[in-house]
Amino acid sequence: MARGRSGTGKGLGGLRDSGGEAVQLVIDYVKQETLTPLRGLGRYILFGVIGSVALAIGLVILAVSFLRVLQGETGSTFTGNWSWAPYLICTVAVVAVAAVAVLAVSRGQSRSTSTPDKEIP
Repeated sequence: MARGRSGTGKGLGGLRDSGGEAVQLVIDYVKQETLTPLRGLGRYILFGVIGSVALAIGLVILAVSFLRVLQGETGSTFTGNWSWAPYLICTVAVVAVAAVAVLAVSRGQSRSTSTPDKEIP
């Protein structure tokens, strides 16, 4: 009678256990390498969106208050034919702030993608 190998193996049951362990190992690895970083990325994006919304609301409030100051505290400077000037000044100021923000973001992205300072092991 043939017994297979030297008789030390567990037969098909041992093979099934090894296969099940391999599948579980692959599942754990995929979870570790994909789900965990995605959770961290989700938090990063969530805080970024919340911060962006807060800054946008703050910029609108500051723009309206700046417009109110220009209309109320300048006296008779912007009356009559010059009543549009505070709106133009406020618009230019808001566009300038937005341009500075866009330049800062683009400068930060070009720095991080072009020349990495250190290699991460």
